[in-house]
Parts: sequence; structure tokens; C-alpha cells
Amino acid sequence: MNANTSPQDEAADGATKGDRAVEPLSRERVLTVALDLVDGNGLEGLTMRRLGHRLERNPMSLYRYFTNRAALLDSLVEHVLDQLPAPGVGIEQDWQGQLRSGAHQFRTLVMAHPNLVPLLVTQPLTTPLGRRPAGALRLLEQLLTLLTSAGLDLDDALRVARTYTGCLLGQILTEVQQLHLDPAEPDPLYRLGLNRIPRQQYPQLRSAAAQLAHYDGVVELDFTLDVLFAGLTARLADQPHRRS
Repeated sequence: MNANTSPQDEAADGATKGDRAVEPLSRERVLTVALDLVDGNGLEGLTMRRLGHRLERNPMSLYRYFTNRAALLDSLVEHVLDQLPAPGVGIEQDWQGQLRSGAHQFRTLVMAHPNLVPLLVTQPLTTPLGRRPAGALRLLEQLLTLLTSAGLDLDDALRVARTYTGCLLGQILTEVQQLHLDPAEPDPLYRLGLNRIPRQQYPQLRSAAAQLAHYDGVVELDFTLDVLFAGLTARLADQPHRRS
């Protein structure tokens, strides 16, 4: 229940429409329906008016749970991130194995809600760290705890966390782009629009059409992590006073 919402308010939200009972309103229900709207219509399709209509409520009633649309979007990010399990600090799997498992869990979750990806990526660019949703802060805290528990000092842990996060988000952005291709078009050149560019200027792009059109997110993510971990292992091995 929202801090500004009383039990009486919650009860009032369980009103009826004619002879039909309307499901009681709650913060969790608002977020669930908001996510469903984003999944179906994109971020631009989520408005307080449309959300109120879907919930069969006056849109003004939603402001008892979220002060504005920006607050709703922040909470929506946290609502999704809360579904991620915490890294298993102290379990048998080493820190690289835990990061790999976490990356695949994150990819699976985000690809179930691809319309939310622009918000996940752009929000850190426009919001100071301390003002980001608690879910995002919690993930970073857990990541740093995992890395420092593995023996990295805080400087190295931060560098690894930033590199890891950047690679992961970049990989997901690339995969989401594939969703906008026409799967019914059998010719990779036409599916990617590469038929529009001259072969003389872009011979490599045109030659790679089949590979570019076939994108396996799991394979690509593992390749990226392999390269990342190999580089990190080599770098940390050059610093004998630190454990890798």
C-alpha cells in the first residue's frame, strides 16, 4: 500500500460497475497492467488516461500510487528488475560463472519485455545514480559485493561492473533491433534493407547479409562474455597482489 493510501482508500477501490465487481486497485495491480500496456503498445502507449481506462478507474485515482508518469516508469523498471534473483555470493560457482548466469537471466527477463529496453538503457543517462530506482541500485550493490567477495579491490570491482553492464546492455540493444526485421522476408538483403546500398561501397556489409540476419542472442552473449572474461583474467593476472 502506498504511504499516501489509507486502508479505506484501498477498500473504496474495490467498487462495482453496475452489477459487476471491479478488481480492487493496488500498487502491484497498477504496475502489472502498466507493464502489459508497455508490452503491447510500447512506452509511448503508456499514459495515465489509457492506464486508468484499462483499470476501469478515473486516471486521477492513479496519482495516489504514483505522483506522475515519471514515477510510474521508475517503479515499472524496479517492478521488472525485482524479478531477477540476487547473485549467489559464497556459492561454489566462481564470480565469472555467477556473472554469466546473471547475464543470461537478465537477457531472458528483458527480452520478455523488449519495449521496456529503451527505458532501461536511457534512464541511467538522464538520472543521477542516487536517484535511480531502488531495484537498479540494489543490482549494482549486489554486483559490487560479488566482485569484492571474489577478491577484487573496489577500483577493479567498479571497472568490471561498468564493463560488464555496458557489454550486457549493448548486446541486448543489438538483439532487440532484430525484432524489427520482417521475419517473413526470406532474402536477408531485403530483410535488412541492404539491397538499397551499392555493392561497390559496402561489399562487406552486403556479403555478410545472411550472418547479420541470423542472430542468436544466447550465442552472441556467451561470445561477448568469453571475450570480456578472458581480458579481465589476463589483466588481473598481471597484478599479482590481487586475487582473480
